[in-house]
Amino acid sequence: MEINWIAVGWIIDMIINGFVWLIILAFSLFLIDMTDTWTRKAIKLIDKADTWIRKAIDNIFEWVQKNNLKMLSSIILLIILGILAQLEIIPKLIT
Repeated sequence: MEINWIAVGWIIDMIINGFVWLIILAFSLFLIDMTDTWTRKAIKLIDKADTWIRKAIDNIFEWVQKNNLKMLSSIILLIILGILAQLEIIPKLIT
């Protein structure tokens, strides 16, 4: 009986390839889990920053309205609209 070395090589190649993909999968799952925790922490931080910024902007606008500073409110609104236009948010809102 003669050994078919091509079939033996093919089987060995499939086994080694399976182990390599198993190692890649284990590393990928670890990396995905790590980045998922980082993403969750970043989202919590962004939420806190968003809440703080919204409160600060509300306080600024209330102060401007209370003191009846129309020129200052116009400049602040111009700056905010300029920033939104530079970030291309206004065209996205229009379309």
